[in-house]
Amino acid sequence: MAIRTRITEMLGIEHPIVQGGMMHVGYAELASAVSNAGGLGIITALTQPSPAALSAEIERCRAMTSKPFAVNVTVLPSVTPPDYKAFAQKIIDAGVKIVETAGTQEVRELWAMMKPHGITIMHKCTAVRHALSAERAGCDIISIDGFECAGHPGEDDIPGLILIPAAADRVKIPLLASGGFGDGRGLAAALSLGAEGINMGTRFCATQEAPIHPNVKQKYVENDERGTNLIFRSLHNTARVGRNEVSDEVVRRLREPGATFDAVRELVSGKAGAELLRTGDLSRGIFWAGMVQGLIHDIPSCKELITRIVSEAEAIIRGRLGAMLA
Repeated sequence: MAIRTRITEMLGIEHPIVQGGMMHVGYAELASAVSNAGGLGIITALTQPSPAALSAEIERCRAMTSKPFAVNVTVLPSVTPPDYKAFAQKIIDAGVKIVETAGTQEVRELWAMMKPHGITIMHKCTAVRHALSAERAGCDIISIDGFECAGHPGEDDIPGLILIPAAADRVKIPLLASGGFGDGRGLAAALSLGAEGINMGTRFCATQEAPIHPNVKQKYVENDERGTNLIFRSLHNTARVGRNEVSDEVVRRLREPGATFDAVRELVSGKAGAELLRTGDLSRGIFWAGMVQGLIHDIPSCKELITRIVSEAEAIIRGRLGAMLA
């Protein structure tokens, strides 16, 4: 049995499983492996040092898969922001037809560039009100991120069990459920809650093809559902990261009265995080991780993982749940 939803139809994919865009992880190796396995792989634009490098990475991914894949562009406040429009233009020029976006409302300027070229826009939101706003602005698919997710879960602290159906009740365009998904039980639950697919980040980090050090992958396996820290809470820019000595120190420093970002700047730098992923030295910085770590017990290939998730979901829908009906 195949699970068919509006997500699979719109994106031209076999299974309703999407790999989230992730800094320093979303390279062609992982994106192509996910797409070849029947999901939707995503290259992260800003992991590339320049728009020209993004063009080369897109072509590298095309050489690895003939299946659809997407590019992520996340627009965040910055003292020296990258040239987002130049990255968007390279996506257009390359003929990419699916883009995942996240971040501030300035991202809509990129939508205005891309939509006339037939590009499908998936936008990540952490609140129903944000999803409705994105829908009104012309987004095609909403990825609704529950509090369990890695990265920035927003400031409302609403878990997926509430957030997903609350969004499904009001949003008319297709929903991807994100945050806490890693197996077939999650996929079946997401479909039951009103989503039409799932978006996974942390779970895809613990796969054979993820371009990060084996030590980091093993950390995802060893950590349980308590193995994360929420940092930047006092700065109203909450982020969920894997628990290690560095993120513990970030939490400690920011609990000090009057603490500002400068107190932790060197601990949370993107450069340090990239080095951690490259070298496997978990003392170098922070790494993104969701609560789904509690459901990660192995490091399979993307093909093995996606096949397992779909098979588990089908067995639950046809078997366990069906058997409960009188």
